[in-house]
Amino acid sequence: MTRLLKQLFNWRNYLQQAAVALALALIASQIAVLPALATGVYEMPMLSAGDRTWVWDKGEVLSRSSESTITSELDNLEKQTGKQVRFVTIRRLDYGETTATFTDQLFEQWFPAKEDQTNQILLVLDTVTNSATIRTGEGVKSLLNDDIAQSVAGETVQVPLREGNKYNEAFAAASSRIATVLSGQPDPGAPEVVDNIQVEGTFKKAEDTDQGNATVIVVVLLLLATVIPMVTYFWYQGFS
Repeated sequence: MTRLLKQLFNWRNYLQQAAVALALALIASQIAVLPALATGVYEMPMLSAGDRTWVWDKGEVLSRSSESTITSELDNLEKQTGKQVRFVTIRRLDYGETTATFTDQLFEQWFPAKEDQTNQILLVLDTVTNSATIRTGEGVKSLLNDDIAQSVAGETVQVPLREGNKYNEAFAAASSRIATVLSGQPDPGAPEVVDNIQVEGTFKKAEDTDQGNATVIVVVLLLLATVIPMVTYFWYQGFS
């Protein structure tokens, strides 16, 4: 009997330690994930003279094929017009940052001199919120005016994203529209919005399910760590 009671108490201690460790790990992972995924301007690569990289997909949402096609189109645009367009995707903004402030800071970091900003267009997308901001230099505004630029960020990019996070389609459309306008052709305009009535699914997302399962495990372990000592105590009292 004494041996059995010792085993039960050992199990109780083990479960208590396991429950506490798992709970701390879960809390730590939730706290650590946000800053780990955040992207600040200081993490972006610096542009060097003659740099012909047009797409920085730090959000990892573009396929290689799409990135290659967009890069080729923007590279040809620069050769023909001298206008430089760059697309940036990021996973998450630093705390207190917005896509607008991030874009402005990155624009100033990459092109600190006014003469360097003249023929530049920078479009940034945060893939967590799907918010996009565009910044243009004074030398492109005669063709790509502010209204068109804002329409590119707010409609050309956003419509495919609202239809199902179609990032490849969104950036391909933005690249094509900007290239068309900067080539002196008429603005093709924003994509048409098709109203589709969608019934919201009742199934949880995979990440929600995973987090829910982890929470359930922690709760179960905590309950076991609490209930087993009580049962052991009353059981021992019954044999006393």
